[in-house]
Amino acid sequence: MRRKKKNRLWMLQTILCAVCMISAAILYRDFCIVPRQNREQVQNLKTDFPENIPLGEDSSPEIQEQAGKEPGVSGVDLRSLQSQYPDVRGWLTIPEIGIDYPVLQSSLADPEYYLRRDYRGNYDTNGSLFLQADCVLGESRNYIVYGHNMNSGAMFGNLERYTSCDYWKAHPKVFFQTPEGTEEYQVAAVLKADVSMFDFQQISFQDQQEVEAYVNQAKALALFETGVDSTGCETILTLVTCSYEWKQARNIVVAIKIAE
Repeated sequence: MRRKKKNRLWMLQTILCAVCMISAAILYRDFCIVPRQNREQVQNLKTDFPENIPLGEDSSPEIQEQAGKEPGVSGVDLRSLQSQYPDVRGWLTIPEIGIDYPVLQSSLADPEYYLRRDYRGNYDTNGSLFLQADCVLGESRNYIVYGHNMNSGAMFGNLERYTSCDYWKAHPKVFFQTPEGTEEYQVAAVLKADVSMFDFQQISFQDQQEVEAYVNQAKALALFETGVDSTGCETILTLVTCSYEWKQARNIVVAIKIAE
């Protein structure tokens, strides 16, 4: 009888040990291996499709200024990238915080296609940054970009850090490259809300006053005051990821295009 109990205890311990090892392996894969592979894939895109800068002028400050970028913000040859991956709409970069990814877009029939897929359409637990399906570059006044809030920091995993005013002060700019060039945006508001509190999915506005009203509503709900003036704002960039204070909560960063 004692031997049977010892055998059962040994088997139980073995099973528990195996479960712990498998769980640890899965966590290591999800939090270390997969994010690293994802970053490498994205970096390979920048290597394979380098930004087309005129020969002999790559160090010119004027080139950086004309592109609307600051040093350290590199783009890609977006048109060549799109010829191979047609669903790529742009490239989003927030310097120094690990957000430097292509932005995909799928059809209205399957708007969250890239929620768990990479830019090649392969399954990826990190998913991709993706543009709201009804946004039209060059026409919509509000570009809404979604991404997973990954614990590893991948995709929009670091977006929640913007809830700190000091963090916003250190990283106030967002760069969005489209086929027309790279546009610089200034973070105007950081908030936690759901769509019933703040219609972050709005892409159409009747006039300039409605555009400014959208930004001002975000500022009214913001976690802190940025002092950014919405007057004359033409284009908005709204970044959205999950938050967990309540069921439909979202971390939202609203940025406005800086006039040239």
